[in-house]
Amino acid sequence: MNRMCVVVLAGLWMTVAAQASASGRETPAAPVYSFGVVPQFEQRKLYSTWKPIVDDLEKRTGLRFNLVTTLRIQDFEKAFSQGEFDFVYVNPYHVVQLHDTQAYVPLAADQIPLRGILVVRRDGPIKTPAKLDGKTVAFPSANALGSSLMVRSDLDQIHHVKVEPLYVKTHSSVYLHVAKDLAAAGGGVEKTLQEQDDALRSQLQVIYTTRPCPSHPIAAHPRVPPAVREEVRKALFAMGESREGKDLLRKVPIRQLVPVSYGDYAVMLGWGLDRYWQALDEKD
Repeated sequence: MNRMCVVVLAGLWMTVAAQASASGRETPAAPVYSFGVVPQFEQRKLYSTWKPIVDDLEKRTGLRFNLVTTLRIQDFEKAFSQGEFDFVYVNPYHVVQLHDTQAYVPLAADQIPLRGILVVRRDGPIKTPAKLDGKTVAFPSANALGSSLMVRSDLDQIHHVKVEPLYVKTHSSVYLHVAKDLAAAGGGVEKTLQEQDDALRSQLQVIYTTRPCPSHPIAAHPRVPPAVREEVRKALFAMGESREGKDLLRKVPIRQLVPVSYGDYAVMLGWGLDRYWQALDEKD
C-alpha cells in the first residue's frame, strides 16, 4: 500500500510539473522596449537625466524599458538608421531623413519650437548676416539641426552668404569662441543660449533667427504596437502635468509636451538641408 501511494504521488507530482511547464511556455516574458536618446550631453549626464524619466514611464505604464545611451553621435545615428530603438528622443531631421526606410512615428515634443540663431560679439562690427560672407563661423557640429543645418541653409539660400564653418563640439564652446573673438559669429539655439551664465551672454548679441520647426520628438518605431505607442504618449503627457514629472522633463530641457506627427516635421523637406548634411565618416 505504501509503495502504491508513493507511485501515485510521484505520478501526481509529474503531472503538476508538466502542467506548470506547459503553462510557462504559454506565458511569454513581457517585452522590454529599448529607449534611445540622442547624445545631447556627455554620457553620464545623459544617463542621469533620462534614467528617472524612463523609470517614471515604467511606473505609469507597467511596461519595461531599457535606456540606451551612446558615447558618440555617430554610434547613435548608425543605430537609429538601422531601426534599433523601439522608442527614441531624436533630432527632428533624423525623423524626416529616415521616413522612407524606418518611418519612426513622432509622439510628443516640447511646445517651444526649435530655431537656430546667429550670435556675434555685442561690441563687434558685424550686425547683419550679410557681413559674414567669407568669415569663419563656429558651429557645434556639422549635423546639429537648429544650430548648424538650419543656420547654414538660411545663410546660403536666403542671404546668399558663404561662410567657413568651424566645428567646436558643443554649444557652450560656440559661444565662447565668439566671445573670445575666435570666430566672427556662431550658430546656436535659443534654449542653449539662455543656459549660459550672465557674464557670457552679456557679451553676445543675436543678429538672426531661423525659421522655426517642431522640437526634438519622442518617437516610436512602427513595429511597436499602436496601443503601446498610445499608452506611452498618454504617460508622457501625464508626467508633464505632475510637479515631479515637470522637474524631470525640464532637465532635457522640455517645458511643455504637445502631440506631434510626421506631418509637423515634413516642412523641412523643402529647406534643402540635405545639401549641408555630412555622412558619418565625413563629420569633424
